[in-house]
Amino acid sequence: MDKKLTLSLDGTIIESAKTYAKSNNTSLSKLIETYLTMLTKRKTKHSQITPLVESLSGVIKLDKDFDVKDAYAAYLIEKYK
Repeated sequence: MDKKLTLSLDGTIIESAKTYAKSNNTSLSKLIETYLTMLTKRKTKHSQITPLVESLSGVIKLDKDFDVKDAYAAYLIEKYK
């Protein structure tokens, strides 16, 4: 359930935040909500995957038998010939 919150901020910060929100196709309310959500999330011992990395996950398709170490070794051999 959404509730209203009144904040008192410097006018230039408000205008800068509105401009930033508009340039990122979001509302100022959503921007602040996202910030507060991230700020108040429980910290975990494990590193979390950022939204950018998660969005890139699965972009590159490799064969099942692809060996990363062999490919990297071949790359290094070719590089330092």
